[in-house]
Amino acid sequence: MLMHLLDQGRIPANDEAAGQKRERTVPIPATITRVPGYPEKLCVYKMEASSYWQVRCWIAGRTYRRSAKTQNLRIALRFAGAMYEEWLAQNYKMTGALSVQEPSAHPGSSASTITFGRLAEQLFANEQARVGRGEWSAGSLQVLRNRLDTFILPRWGSAGPGAVSYQSLLEFTNALSKQHSTITISQYLVAVRKVLRHAVASGHLEALPEFPKVKVVTKSRGAFTPTEYRRIIRQARSMRGQRHPDSGAEIRIKYKVRLKEQVMPPELAWAIGFMVHGFIRPSDLKTLKHRHVEVVRGEHTYLRLNLPETKSHGKPIVTMYSAVRIYEQIVQANALKGRAGPDDYLFMPHLRDRHYMLAVLSFHLNWVLGVTQLKQGAHGQPRSMYSFRHSAITFRLLYGQGIDLLTLARNARTSVDVINTYYASTVTGEQNIGLLQSRRTRKAKA
Repeated sequence: MLMHLLDQGRIPANDEAAGQKRERTVPIPATITRVPGYPEKLCVYKMEASSYWQVRCWIAGRTYRRSAKTQNLRIALRFAGAMYEEWLAQNYKMTGALSVQEPSAHPGSSASTITFGRLAEQLFANEQARVGRGEWSAGSLQVLRNRLDTFILPRWGSAGPGAVSYQSLLEFTNALSKQHSTITISQYLVAVRKVLRHAVASGHLEALPEFPKVKVVTKSRGAFTPTEYRRIIRQARSMRGQRHPDSGAEIRIKYKVRLKEQVMPPELAWAIGFMVHGFIRPSDLKTLKHRHVEVVRGEHTYLRLNLPETKSHGKPIVTMYSAVRIYEQIVQANALKGRAGPDDYLFMPHLRDRHYMLAVLSFHLNWVLGVTQLKQGAHGQPRSMYSFRHSAITFRLLYGQGIDLLTLARNARTSVDVINTYYASTVTGEQNIGLLQSRRTRKAKA
């Protein structure tokens, strides 16, 4: 009650009791943040008693509070939205009615005041159910969440679905064009369209607005040549244990890499080799555990990778022979630190935040590419961690004897169309001149 009176300004801030309370549990005014797409009564804030963000909401005369258990504002806002839905459900069970501030129970009526943000959360809940049924991948769901939170909800979250017009979509597209590719812009528009289709299906919108036309321009991923690959991996190995030459404080601010992770780790060279010989994506580096790896020895020696599903692909990946040697080095190094158990990660297993782990590897790769002057390809393509996956597939197209695209696509957990569009686009006739000039041999007559 005291917190409510303080927020309403009915108890002066310099009151002794209030001052003592404010020191511990009263929201810090500068931190109070509304949750986009939800009523003003729902907010997150910080207080002196905890380093975590807190969630607060008034529903039907009752105050609901919960700790978000995170110091990340974006995660706290997402958590607040989920708690709001849960609190509404609890209130409905207790009273038999929704809060008077909630949208009308008859979505087709003119009294409906549902927001774009609320519709987005309903859509997200539906997509979560699809993941539970195995119809969609968890990775794709996370991508949708990121796109909604990054640009879409901040723009339309608190508005009604009718506010998303052709003109506003055109302005949105033009704003994204300043820093994103046509592929990314198209994907953001797809996410907006999914929310509006849900609005139409649920009776909150009569029809979809016209969407701007965006011509998707495909670009290659900037693969490395075999010579460049060898230069990079040798450089990464030679720099092991070296501290980055830039100021540690500046790196901490600019790249969010802590001081103890500013030393070149051995994992970068392993990750580079493992991607090129294992066909995996950079995101797989975050999730790959020892339980996902099986060493197969027989006529052919390779690793069988039973990775979690990515982009609706869940079949095992088989690697080249060289990946076995790299894996054995990883196991040996991790075992010395007691981190080679089935549930331990292969790469930088001491880092529990796996998104941060990948950011650390990317930071050091950027350092190596700067030293080797290979940040860009011959035609100006930017190079990144993903370029090693591109290299893995391109090398097989160039040097794999008689390999067919379907086998390669399935093993790399992608499609033949994607390989043709993004990977095979860099393969020229001259690079396979031997195959072009080859001739079939006639079978000898008996």
